Amino acid sequence: MKCQRCPKQATLHITEVLGDERFEEVHLCEDCAKKYLYEPQVGKKPAKPGVAPVEAAGEPGGARCPACGITFVEFRNHGRFGCGHDYDAFKPDLLPLMDSVHGDTRHAGKIPRRAPRTATAQAELGQLRQRLQVLVEEEKYEEAARVRDRIKELELG
Repeated sequence: MKCQRCPKQATLHITEVLGDERFEEVHLCEDCAKKYLYEPQVGKKPAKPGVAPVEAAGEPGGARCPACGITFVEFRNHGRFGCGHDYDAFKPDLLPLMDSVHGDTRHAGKIPRRAPRTATAQAELGQLRQRLQVLVEEEKYEEAARVRDRIKELELG
């Protein structure tokens, strides 16, 4: 797809929400997108009253990370942070973004099936693994097989 402002290839596809079920799609190359995002749009109103562009007071491009110097707008454009401090520097802007993308701002990942469910099972699993290693070194394979089976029981829950 071609850029809507020049003959280059469009690499950014922006959908602006204009109001009640009204949307505007803009397809731009990287250079035109920078101009579009950084320069004020004449005759355009924010999607919601009172919502300002993502910029810190008097600083073009938004808040800046004190460690690496990246701005939030640069993160939005490239999809990558510059350092680990950016999570703290852009927290007010990231929380709504995470909520809209993932549906929550708290990680609720899965627990591996092989992981023990309780602390006591975790402790027993550690002791059994050590015991298994000793039994194999002592060439007590029958007892080692029983310990191995118990380890698998704990891992599978």
